[in-house]
Amino acid sequence: MRTLAFLAAVSFSTACFAQYPTKPPRLLVGFVPGGGVDQTARIAVAGLAPIWNQQIVVENKTGAGGTIAAEMTARSAPDGYTLVLCNIGSHGIGPSLYKKVGYDPIADVTHIGLIGVTPNVMAVHPSVPANTVAEFIAYAKANPGKLSYGSSGVGTSTHLGVELFKSMTGVNIVHVPYKGGAASSADLAGGQIQLVITNLPEQVAYIKSGRTRALGVSTTRRSPAFPDVPSISDTVPGYDVTVWYGLCGPGGMPRALVQQMNADLVKAVSSPETAKRLMDAGIEPSSSTADQFSAFAKAEVVRWAKVIKEAGIAAE
Repeated sequence: MRTLAFLAAVSFSTACFAQYPTKPPRLLVGFVPGGGVDQTARIAVAGLAPIWNQQIVVENKTGAGGTIAAEMTARSAPDGYTLVLCNIGSHGIGPSLYKKVGYDPIADVTHIGLIGVTPNVMAVHPSVPANTVAEFIAYAKANPGKLSYGSSGVGTSTHLGVELFKSMTGVNIVHVPYKGGAASSADLAGGQIQLVITNLPEQVAYIKSGRTRALGVSTTRRSPAFPDVPSISDTVPGYDVTVWYGLCGPGGMPRALVQQMNADLVKAVSSPETAKRLMDAGIEPSSSTADQFSAFAKAEVVRWAKVIKEAGIAAE
């Protein structure tokens, strides 16, 4: 009897998951509209909505390097109706950078699937007399404390990536945190700050229009979007920051539901339309299984915890 009851419960549960979603899910985004995380979220939503036959409500819950949105998701019911666009900042760096976050980046998170990866791009205002990473380092060292860089917030890859660059090169640049990468990129183009090492999607239009100048990308491999832009590591050996975006939910989501959502996400990311939109934004579409994404994200938590400790970086 117990076996029959168990099988009946499993059958009922599977049937429920097969109908997911029966109402509009909401997707939390930890950064302001227009930035790399927000762009990725909206592209993913456009790809998933027709598959799920439901509107997906995007809500921007900004602050603390994306960890506010991550905490809100972690505290939600594990039913698939509250999700978060997880990324290197909120689910890789932030938990080790901030002294108090209201979630465990491993135990309180269900990693559903990877969406894409991109480098950060090192860009300067055209008034900066540097056309290469080496020239920028020389100029910054000749003007200690006189240059400023913008980030999408304390604890993000756009903050920690520059701090890592500073520690590896010995330059002295002042940090100006913003509420998102779109804002810092706009101020770079306007000349209010001199440097960003920010998510590539936030800089594509500015670089192409000549309002900012790209000096290097943060990954050891060049970006297909800008193949002529070298890697920062060509000048600063060992420098490597890969930005990633994925779909996550609260910890404890049923495995059958996660597998279904992962299959739908892979289908969406793999579609020619969604893949093109991601690539046009400077993001390389990258699908994965839920287990693969979980292992990758957990390794990122460990990696950045070590970097933060060794570099002595703390949230301001």
